[in-house]
Formats: sequence, C-alpha cells, structure tokens
Amino acid sequence: MSDEQTSLDARVEHLSAELASLTKRVEHLYERLHLSESAPPSTETKASPPRLTAAAALEAIEAPTDMSEEVLTWAGKASLLPRLATLCFLLVLALALRTLTDSAIIPTLSGSVLGMGYAAAIILAGWYLYRQGSPLAPVFAACGPLLMGLIVVETHTRFASLPLVPAYLTLMATGGILAFISFQFRAYLPIAVGTLSICLAAAAIDYPHPYFPYLAMVLLFANLLGHGAEQLKRSPWLRWILLLVTMLMLQLWSVRLGMLLMRNEPATADLAREWFFPIVAIIALLYAVISFSGIRKEMKSRFDVSLPTISTAWAFSAAAYVATAAGGTRFLGWAGIIVATSYLGIAYWLANKSATGKGGANVFVFAGAVVLALALPLASGSYLNSLPVISVTAFFLAILSRQWHNGAVRATTYLMQLYASLGMALTIGSAMSKAPDFIIVLPAGLMSATQMFHYQWSRRWPPHADSATFGKLDPKDRSAVCLLLASLVCGFFMLRTVIYQFLLPLHPDMPAIFRCAQTVLINAAAIALMLFAYLRRNREVRNVAVLVTIAGAIKVFLYDLLGTHGAPLVASVFSFGTAAAIESVLLGRWQHAAGREATEGDEAVKHRADDDEDNDGADPDTAL
Repeated sequence: MSDEQTSLDARVEHLSAELASLTKRVEHLYERLHLSESAPPSTETKASPPRLTAAAALEAIEAPTDMSEEVLTWAGKASLLPRLATLCFLLVLALALRTLTDSAIIPTLSGSVLGMGYAAAIILAGWYLYRQGSPLAPVFAACGPLLMGLIVVETHTRFASLPLVPAYLTLMATGGILAFISFQFRAYLPIAVGTLSICLAAAAIDYPHPYFPYLAMVLLFANLLGHGAEQLKRSPWLRWILLLVTMLMLQLWSVRLGMLLMRNEPATADLAREWFFPIVAIIALLYAVISFSGIRKEMKSRFDVSLPTISTAWAFSAAAYVATAAGGTRFLGWAGIIVATSYLGIAYWLANKSATGKGGANVFVFAGAVVLALALPLASGSYLNSLPVISVTAFFLAILSRQWHNGAVRATTYLMQLYASLGMALTIGSAMSKAPDFIIVLPAGLMSATQMFHYQWSRRWPPHADSATFGKLDPKDRSAVCLLLASLVCGFFMLRTVIYQFLLPLHPDMPAIFRCAQTVLINAAAIALMLFAYLRRNREVRNVAVLVTIAGAIKVFLYDLLGTHGAPLVASVFSFGTAAAIESVLLGRWQHAAGREATEGDEAVKHRADDDEDNDGADPDTAL
C-alpha cells in the first residue's frame, strides 16, 4: 500500500513539474510577442529570409483544428458579422420609413424627401467612416446608392411626387459623390456600386416610355464613371454591363422611332426625333475615345479592343434603321465613310507612333473595315458596287501591314476579301433570275484581279517572324489560300454572268444549257489550275485544283444528271472526264518526278558520305 502511495505522489509531482514548465514557456512567448509588437520596424532588405515571429509561433501553437473554428476566425477577421448587422439595421430603418409612408402616417412627399435624405445620410456616413478607416465603411458606401436608386425610381414612378429632371439629376449627383469618395480614398466599391445603381435606376424610370434624351444623358455620365472606375481597378464586368444597358435602351429608342416613321405617324414627345442622331453620334464618339485612351496608354483590355467595332457597328445600324424609315440614307452613308476613314487614320497614327509598329492599330483597322462595309452601300446606292472598294482597300492595307510588322492587320485584310467575295457571289447569284445587266461583270472582274494580286503578294511577302497572330495560329500562312479561292469565286461568277447574257437571246432551252455550261466552266478551271500547279510545282495550287475538281464532280453527278438531258448533259460529263484524265496524268508524273528527286537526293547524300569517309582515311597532303 505504501508503494502505491509513493508511486502516485511521484506522478503528481511529475505532472506539476510539466505544468510549471509549460506555464513558463507560454509566459516567455507572451513576453516575446509584446516585445515584437513594440519594436521599431525592421530595416532588413527584401532579400533576407523570413523569420518565424513569436506571434506566428503562438498562432501555430493555438491554431484551431476544427473547420468551424477556422470559419469563425475568418469571419472575425473580415468583420463579417458586424457588417451584416449594420446592413440589417440600415435596411430596418429604410423599411420602417417605407411602412410609415404606405400607411399614410407620413405624407407621401415628406416620406420621399425623408427617404432620399436618409440615403444621402448613409452615403455621407460612408465617407466619414472611410476617413476614419472603419471596416464598416463599405457597407454604408454600398447600401446608400442602392437605397437612393430604389427610392428615386419608386418616388417618381409610383407616387409621382418627384419630377423627371430632378430624378435624373439626383441619380447623377449620387454617382458623382460616390466617385469622389472612391478617388479620395482609392476605394473601388463606392464608384462601382454607385455607377451600377444610377445606370439601372435610370433605365427603370418610365420604362418602356422614358424621355430618351434625358436617359441618354444619365447613361453617358454612367459610362464616364465606369471608365473612371477602370483607373482604380480593372473592372471589365462593370463596363460590359454599362455598354449593354446603353445599347439596349438606345436600341429601344431606334426601334420605336423607326416603326412610327414607317407608318408615317408623327413621333411622340418622349421619342425626341431631332435628338436621336446627335445623341447616337456622341455616344459612339465617347466609346471610341475611351478605347483610344486605353490603347494609347498600353492598358488595353478585351473591352477596349472590341469596343470600337461593337459600338460603331451598333450605332450605325441603329441610325441606318431610323434613316431608312425616314426615307434618306445617303447622308448617313457618307458620314459612315468619314468615320471609317478616321478610324483608318487613327490606326496609321498608332502604328507609326508605336516602337514595334503595332500599338493596337488593328483595333481601329477592323472597326473601320466594318463601318466601311456598312456605309458604302448607303453612300453609293448599290451594294454590288461597294464590294470592289472594300477589296482594293484590303489590298492596300495588306501592304501597310508589312510596313507595320502587324500580322493582325494582315489577317483582317483576308477577312475583308472573303467578305467581299461572298457578297459578290450572293448578289450575282440572286440576280440571275432577274436578267441582270452586263455591267455587273466589271466589279466582279476587278475584285477577281485584286484578290489574285493580293494572293501573289502574300506569297511573295510572308508574315514577319515576330507576328503574334501568324506565329501562333498560322506560322506558314496557309490561310492566304482563301485569297486564291476568293479570286476564283469572283472570276467564276463573272464568267457565269457572261455566259448567261450570251445564251439568253440565242437558245430557248436556256436553263439546261446554262446549268451545264457552269459545270464546263468549273472543270475547265480545274484543268487550268492543275496545269499551272504542275508547271510551277506549286502544291498549294494543286490542292486547290483538286478541290475545284471535287466541286465539279458534285455538280455533275448530283445536279446535272438529275436535272438535265441531251447535248448539255453530254458536254458536262465529258468536261469532267477530261479534267479527271488530265489531272490523273499530271499527278502521276508529279509523283514520279517527286520519287526520282527523292532517290537522287538520297544517292547524293550517300556519295557525299562516301567522299567524307575517303577523305578521313586519306593522307592529309594527298587530300589537299
């Protein structure tokens, strides 16, 4: 019994000693923690290795292992619960004020004034809290503009106690104050929430019959604030939302105005017809300036890169709809040409100003090409006659792209030629049933020649090695074959029109002859391409010839055999057989010549290897 008592006493003494030791360690760490907090800032360089401070050691000892403890720790650091509580109290006061107004305890006008005053007080409290460095400042800065927007919309729409102009001015003043707070304290949240609030609130006032000039003024101001928010923090989502809301509301304006003009009805006061074109032009100009500003400062984002094309194409389309409904588009077409020329001039300036020759030039080249494609038909009065201008412009832009070392501009010229070729094919193809004039052959021939020169130029001057566009996507510039295909398409429709005009007065069975004549034309083109490829040993042209031959085969076996008969069908089938036979002979010789060249190359390599071995084993003097 005495032995057990002695053992128990020893264990108690051992545990007491361990507890005393742990207590001393905690006291030591606590003293070091206070010393590290009161010590002056360290003058160590950034290259010195980090040390494990006493605070970090104590935090590591006392770190919670339970997930719930970690969540509570994070919530405490983020001041989540105090912010949620503050938000609830702010909303409770707002809802109480709304309840008193709905119950007629407070007059409607007085309740509206008190509500807007309460929202303004929250915004001012947010400014004060930002100045004090309080973690609750973002709650006030976010809650204030949201309440202000809701109160202004409801006061004007439901109670009709706030006129339209003061409502819009109140929203603009709210956005301006929050922008001032953001720039003063370098905080992104106030300007972001305030800009989004005034934009959505302005769009909601009197929807779908707002007074569009005033609405456009608020949207213009909101877009300026969104551009200012970009200076504090990259905010593409905010700018995309502002752009989308602006485009939707002004598109609503154009649709309603255009429908009234088409019915020859007088425009209502809210549509303000005389303000439509100036406001659309101002907003498009604002977007162009915003994009130019971002690109010029080399802070361009996807928003800045796509903004000129999207905004200008939208603005021109909306204006063209209204102008068409009003019965006059010639002036708008020439205005679009001026805008497109200005964009190309800006691109030229950016390319020459940049040290690399690029400087975002393609942003305005692409936008200018899009506007040019939209404006030329309106200015000239003919879609077909506008296509050669686009084709020639693309060729000269390709020459400039080589001087600028800009592969993106070069790729844009390829797209321009494809667009022109496709437009030409659709226009001439749809005009065949209307017996088109022979004069349409001229633009088709000009385009075919221009695109062929463009293709030859691209093969003579390949893209520069530092081109990001072609270096990553198409290092061998295989996409230039699209120029050859575009030239062939334009040439085919040119000759197709000639054949149509020649056969129309001569043969009563014109449809069957014309169908088979097109097949003969396709097969003849395949033969010519294959001969050219064989003589020049050009594999690219050879592949195009094979593609044209496949098109001829489809035309013969799926269209001519099922829809024609007699001599035209014989000529069609015979032309394809001739093309297949000639290409078979030429391809066989090509393969034979390629195999012979490969064999001769292997023998030459073998002979050189043998000569090297003989020289290695010979006497140096004899070898010399």
